Amino acid sequence: MNLSNKQKQFLKAKAHELKPIILLGGNGLTEGVMAEIDLALEHHELIKVKVPSIDREEKVAIMDAIVREAKAQKVQVIGHILVLYRAAKEKKLHIPKG
Repeated sequence: MNLSNKQKQFLKAKAHELKPIILLGGNGLTEGVMAEIDLALEHHELIKVKVPSIDREEKVAIMDAIVREAKAQKVQVIGHILVLYRAAKEKKLHIPKG
């Protein structure tokens, strides 16, 4: 599922008030962190993940890995914050049609 620009704008507006739920630590992207991201997406559908990294290329690689492994849609990246969306079995957000 690809998000249209209209859907991304809607999700960006919803994400604006959110605080990062997942903060990557010194160990980076571990299986435990991915499990937490998966759980958070199932519960909230729209989450923010903070990926602190000094190296820009490393940060981009980690964010791409999170999106791929979580089977989620990247809504937005602002600095070290990644906004992810994945529809849950029981939908909580009603996003507009494309």
